[in-house]
Amino acid sequence: MNNQRWLSMSFFIFFFTWGIFLPYWTGWLTSAKGLSVTQASVMMGIGMIARSFSTFFLFPYATRNMSLLRVIRWTIFLSFILTLAYLPESPFAILFGLTVLFSSIYPIILPSVESGASLLMQHERIHYGKSRSFGSIGYTIALLLIGTVTAIWNVHAILYMMIIGLGIGLIFSFQPAPGVLQRHPVANTAVQKGQLQALFANKSFVIVLCIAVLLQGSHASYYNYGFIFLDDMGINGFYIGLILNIAVLFEIIFFTQADRSLAKVKTSTIFLLAATGSTIRWIAIFLFPITSVFIATQVLHSVSFGMAHFAFIQYISKNVPNHLIASAQGVYAAVALSLSIAILTFPAGYLYDQSPRLAFLSMAVCSMGALILTFATKQRISRVIE
Repeated sequence: MNNQRWLSMSFFIFFFTWGIFLPYWTGWLTSAKGLSVTQASVMMGIGMIARSFSTFFLFPYATRNMSLLRVIRWTIFLSFILTLAYLPESPFAILFGLTVLFSSIYPIILPSVESGASLLMQHERIHYGKSRSFGSIGYTIALLLIGTVTAIWNVHAILYMMIIGLGIGLIFSFQPAPGVLQRHPVANTAVQKGQLQALFANKSFVIVLCIAVLLQGSHASYYNYGFIFLDDMGINGFYIGLILNIAVLFEIIFFTQADRSLAKVKTSTIFLLAATGSTIRWIAIFLFPITSVFIATQVLHSVSFGMAHFAFIQYISKNVPNHLIASAQGVYAAVALSLSIAILTFPAGYLYDQSPRLAFLSMAVCSMGALILTFATKQRISRVIE
């Protein structure tokens, strides 16, 4: 298969499993394993902290010693084995350790595939948005499928679908892959050791990363408690899947058009749009905690997540040297997609116990911070994130 198709399938398979893990895993822990919301929140929060450290340190280390393709294969294989370990009934301590370990290894697949996408954008001129939209399609199918199987059977089906998804991913990882992913991205040891220093010495990278941290972190309540929020309203599991899919549907539409419509738009402008849409989204849920408003705000996921993600990918593909791509993706996955969400999960869980509305209001504070930071850097630091 050609490189564009390989990347599209890689995104599709990973995000199919991500569509099981991200919205349903906390609910699965409470329903299938009997944990309280607080216990599950703490477990997932610590798991995300572990995930941030693994993507920050383990992923760059792995890419310095193995090709991206081998990293993908090993992480999928280990993740598959760990999901099998969830099958037997386990005491809390074992379940806790297993979840933290799984959270450390499984998410590394994402920066691996994203790094491959950035390299292919530089070397093969592939269309990122086109392939990334297949990831959103996979996520959509997972949401629909999980909503259906849990409505027909029970929540235990969530784990079985995760095992099947990772099994398919493992088989696909051994199919012919692009040549650029089969060689080491960095050959010079001296260059390898200074990668993080080089990234953080770049003022524009630090600013872009901080904005991404605030915007992606603002999804903590939605990712961890969106399913529970709708379930508490008495909505059937099948319809919850449909509701969550609205966000992904608009995300798909966005990514299919992003390469063409945003190619000449400044990174700072895209971030401003993302921060504005994100703020509107979370404040609307806070003010009107009803099903119809939650459904309406799902449209804004293409802005709050899609635009923020595309802006960061656009920035590194245009401004980060080839040998720093994997490190930049690792930092982004660790700090913006993991650590920020992990840290915010703890106060969000506490606020959710007090009132679900407060959990979403706290997310608006983050997106407003991103809006202020983006506007300030756009006005005061010429060309810093252009």
